[in-house]
Amino acid sequence: MSDSDFPLPPPTFEFLVFSLKTQTEMQLGLLHFGEESEAAPNLAAARHAIDLLAMIAEKTRGNLTIEEQRLIENSLTELRFRFVQTAEKKPVAKPAEERKADDTTSNAEDASA
Repeated sequence: MSDSDFPLPPPTFEFLVFSLKTQTEMQLGLLHFGEESEAAPNLAAARHAIDLLAMIAEKTRGNLTIEEQRLIENSLTELRFRFVQTAEKKPVAKPAEERKADDTTSNAEDASA
C-alpha cells in the first residue's frame, strides 16, 4: 500500500482539535515517535498551536454541540497546564550580567580558599 492509498480520516471538528492537540504535545516534547534523543521543547510553536485552538474555540462559541465544546475546552485546559509545566522545567539562560557577577563571586571564593 503506497502513501497515497492510506485512508484519511473524515474531516471532523474532533479531528481538527485532536490534530492541534497532538501538534502541541509534540512541540512541548511530550510525544516521541521512536526518536532516540529527546528534542528540546519549542515553546513558541506550542504557544502558537494553543492560541490557534483558543481562537477556534472563541470563533465557534455557540455553534458547537456540548461534546465538541467540552472537547475543545478540556483540550485547552490540559494544554495550558502542560505548557506551564514544561516552561517551568526548561532551563533559562542567565543574562550576561548575572553570569559575569556569578563568575566574579566564584573566582573570589576560589581565591580565598
